Amino acid sequence: MRVAVIGAGVAGLSTAKVLKQAGHEVTVYEKAPDVGGVWSATRRYPGLTTQSPKAQYSLSDFPMPRSFPQWPTGSQVQEYLASYATHFGLGPCLRLSTEVLSATPVPSGGWTLTTATESAQFDKLVVANGIFCEPLVPAFDGLPEFVAAGGKVLAGTELHSAAEAAGKHVLVVGYGKSACDVTVPVSEVALSTTVIARHLLWKVPRKVGGVLNFKLLLLTRMGEALFRYRVLRGMERFLHGPGNGMRASMVNSIGSVSVRQFGLRDLDLVPPGRMEDIVRGAIGLATEGFFEGVTAGRIAVRKNRTIKRLSAGTAELDDGTLLPADLIVCATGFTQGVPFLPAAVTARVLDERGNFQLYRQILPVDVPDLYFNGYNSSFFSPLNAEMAAVWIAADLAGAVSRPPASDMRAAVMEQLAFMDEATNRHHSRGGKIIPFSLHNVDEVLGDLGLNISAGVRASHWLNPVNPAAYRRVTPTVLGRLPAATTSTPAATPIG
Repeated sequence: MRVAVIGAGVAGLSTAKVLKQAGHEVTVYEKAPDVGGVWSATRRYPGLTTQSPKAQYSLSDFPMPRSFPQWPTGSQVQEYLASYATHFGLGPCLRLSTEVLSATPVPSGGWTLTTATESAQFDKLVVANGIFCEPLVPAFDGLPEFVAAGGKVLAGTELHSAAEAAGKHVLVVGYGKSACDVTVPVSEVALSTTVIARHLLWKVPRKVGGVLNFKLLLLTRMGEALFRYRVLRGMERFLHGPGNGMRASMVNSIGSVSVRQFGLRDLDLVPPGRMEDIVRGAIGLATEGFFEGVTAGRIAVRKNRTIKRLSAGTAELDDGTLLPADLIVCATGFTQGVPFLPAAVTARVLDERGNFQLYRQILPVDVPDLYFNGYNSSFFSPLNAEMAAVWIAADLAGAVSRPPASDMRAAVMEQLAFMDEATNRHHSRGGKIIPFSLHNVDEVLGDLGLNISAGVRASHWLNPVNPAAYRRVTPTVLGRLPAATTSTPAATPIG
C-alpha cells in the first residue's frame, strides 16, 4: 500500500521504518527542515534534555551511542534520530520542509494530501505530528504596549539560545520540566530570572538521595504498579488491596526525600498534597541546577501566581506585585491539533471536550484508513510508538482481531474516563498515558497474540525496563504477515 505519515519525530520515523520493512511504500511529510519532532533544531530550547535515561528512551533495535550521557541533550537526541533514519534507509521516504496543508478522505477509500507544491493520493494515512505540536502561549492583557516598548514574549520552543536572555529581566511562566530546564541556562546570563508558577509540582530527583537512579524506582513495572490502573492484575491487586499502605509509603517516601534533598522547606517550595498525587498534576524530573539556583538567589520563584497584565517593561502579577520584564518565556504546554484534517473528520476523531478518541491510542474507530501514532506519550515514548507501529503494520495486513466497533468505542470512553480521574485531566486531551506506559505496550501486543517472555517481564518488576528486550517483536510480527518483504528478518521466538 501507499502510506503517508505526517511527522518525522520518534513516532513518525518508527512508523515509517516498520511499514517500510513490511513492504509498504511510505512517504513521510515533515514541515521542519530536519527529523526529530520535538528535538528538531527549530524547536530546541537551551537546557533541553530527555526526561528518561538514554537506555529507556531508545528504540528497541537501535540503542543510543555509549558516548552519550545518561540524559542526552536535545541535539544528541536529534542526532540519534537522524542516524536511525539513515541506518534504516528512510532518506528516500522523507519530505522535509514540507507541510501538509490538507488531508482529505477519498470517497472510494484512501486520502489525498496537499502541500504547497503538490497533491498526492495514498491508501492509508498515519498522523504522527505529536501531542507537543503547537505551543500554547497565554493571551496577556497589555501585550501590545509591552512589545512596543521592546519587550518579547516567546514560547519555550522559540527560545533557541540563552544568549537571547543576556542582560535582561526574564520571566519564565510555568513550573513543568521544560520551564525549569530553560530557567537554569537563562539564569546564568540574565539580569534577573523569575519563575511564575501557577501551581507547584512535585519533582523527582534524578538520583534519589544523591545515589539511587530514579529509573530503579519509577521506570520499572513495580514503579508503574504503584499507581492504580484501570484493571488490576496479579501483584497490582495486592499493592492496591492488602498492601496499599506499604505502596503509598513507597511512593510518598520519594517525596520526603525530595523535600530534604532539595531543601524545599527552606525555599518554601513544598508542593501541596503528597508525592502520590504526582500523576494528578504532572510527573516531572527535577532539573539539575534549578533548586541550587533558587538557593543561590539566581532564580526567584513566585508560587501560586499568574501574570495579570503587561505594560512597558513591567509585568503585574495577580496579587498586584510589579516585576521588571524584558523577556517572557512561556513554558505553558501545547495544543494538540490536526489542522490539516477536515472538520467532518475531526468531529469523529475528537469528543465534545476535544479529547482524541483512539482505540489503543492508535485507531479512530469511525474513520477508515486513518491511524495515529505518538498519541501515547509516556516515560517510554519511543517503545510505545514502536509497538504502535507494529500494531498498525499488522492491522494493515488484517492480522489484528479487532473487537466490534461498539466495543472499541466503549473501551475508548472507559479509558478516557479512567485517565480523567487518574490524572485530573492532565492527559493532553487523551494523548498522554503516563504513568501507564507498559500497560499500553502489553495491551497492544496482546492484540497481536504475543509479548516478550514472562521471565523478562518479571525481571522488569525490579530492574528498569530496557526497550532492547522488545527488539524481536517487529521481525516476529512482520514474519507472520503476507506483505513482509524478503529483506525482513525471519521470525524468531521472543525470548
